[in-house]
Amino acid sequence: MSNPTVREAEAGSGARGGGEGGVADMGVSASSPSSYHQLEGVGDGIVEDPNLPNNSNNNNVKKKDNKLKLLPLIFLIYFEVSGGPYGEETAVQAAGPLLAIVGFLVFPFIWSIPECLITAELATTFPGNGGFVIWAERAFGPFWGNLMGFWKFLSGVINNAAYPVLCVDYLKRIFPIFASGPPRVIAVCAATLSLTFLNYTGLAIVGYTAVALAVVSMLPFYIMGLVSIPKLQPHRWISMGDPGLKKDWHLYLNTLFWNLNFWDNASTLAGEVDRPQKTFPKALISAGVVTIIGYLVPLLAATGAMELEQDKWGDGYLADAAGMIVGKWLKYWIEVGAVLSAIGLFEAQLSSAAYQVVGMADLGFIPKFFAVRSKWFNTPWVAIVLSSAITLAISFMDFTNIIASANFLYSLGMLLEIASFIWLRKKYPKLDRPYKVPMRIRGLVAMCVIPIAFLILVMVIGSVLVYVISAALTVLGIGSYFIMKWCKDRSCLEFTKQEEHRDEEIGGINEV
Repeated sequence: MSNPTVREAEAGSGARGGGEGGVADMGVSASSPSSYHQLEGVGDGIVEDPNLPNNSNNNNVKKKDNKLKLLPLIFLIYFEVSGGPYGEETAVQAAGPLLAIVGFLVFPFIWSIPECLITAELATTFPGNGGFVIWAERAFGPFWGNLMGFWKFLSGVINNAAYPVLCVDYLKRIFPIFASGPPRVIAVCAATLSLTFLNYTGLAIVGYTAVALAVVSMLPFYIMGLVSIPKLQPHRWISMGDPGLKKDWHLYLNTLFWNLNFWDNASTLAGEVDRPQKTFPKALISAGVVTIIGYLVPLLAATGAMELEQDKWGDGYLADAAGMIVGKWLKYWIEVGAVLSAIGLFEAQLSSAAYQVVGMADLGFIPKFFAVRSKWFNTPWVAIVLSSAITLAISFMDFTNIIASANFLYSLGMLLEIASFIWLRKKYPKLDRPYKVPMRIRGLVAMCVIPIAFLILVMVIGSVLVYVISAALTVLGIGSYFIMKWCKDRSCLEFTKQEEHRDEEIGGINEV
């Protein structure tokens, strides 16, 4: 499913690792350090110091059985990124069938795969709750780690507000009483609270729920694809759109960007994953395959089996197409699937936001209280309540510009993430990396050029109001860092104490 911005704001391979710390392929881990803090060993080797803090920044030891396994992690990543083809229709509306198909074939290689590779290397090297917050902190220090956390957290919880509202919007089609007034307020609150409680029960339950939601919501699209085969006319796939209809490049790029984004979000859960050094790369590859096939099958079916009526290709058109190709029963199934997808998106994003808060508390950026866990489910209930409360508050606002601003902050966070990735490789070239992107510094920079260009483009096309809101939120984030620092200096709140980081390498040779 596309990011809410597309509609409301409009605003990996199996390559072999090379060099020190490389692995045979993306799905197989080499020696996997459990500690980020490492000491120089004999010669150029690096050994672990068991007396130093664990890399996960996770002060709560959990039984292995409670860890997140491969299958649920795949579908949590799937819902972080996609949730299904809901929302891809606007690519056809904006640029016609050919460019829509080419976009969903090519864009993963120039955007999604670089983001996946960055996530795979850093999440396996620093497998702790907090993900990208840890990466920025290790690369540039606590100020930038805190700002990264602020940008990404706000982006996540604000965008998450769209999903309970979407569920209620579908509910009002059956029960019009929920269209407005107190009944709608009650329904949005009830939807948010019930989905939040599911998250409270634990990542394992949320993960396997995501598996079930994905199967039920995606199956009708594969049925449509199968039934459409006898009706396909391949020449329709090369159509550039209705004659005389001007292409909307802004909408086209936004649709691709937000439907294939957020691969790094699940990194905040790394501390909860069973054997993350092995599991994360496999999960990213598998989620990528599921996501891309999930977009292409209904897109090829609907554009190839039906005459093009480009102006009708808005949100929800795939359900109409399924009704015409197969029958109304499949249309209704897809509409129900949209609600199930929204539930999966909400759960995945709430999990990511909550465990990011845990990571920030474990790093000492915010008070230790925010990492408190439930005695029943061992879930971070304070972080879940905080994330959900902000989401609920945003649900009752006219949040078009707020969502656009949140995504502007997300783009800033992604630029900082890319910078952290490259700088960590230069800063610690010999650090043991269970998965290592098989490139030197120049290759990594080249790989990131197109993603950086897209991020800058997304930011440039923002409105003046978006710039003002984004600047104000950034100032708030900077202010929060100094307020927390003031509180730590005066011991007025309890923070997790962090030992000063020691260089992972002494006298290492920087890559070029």
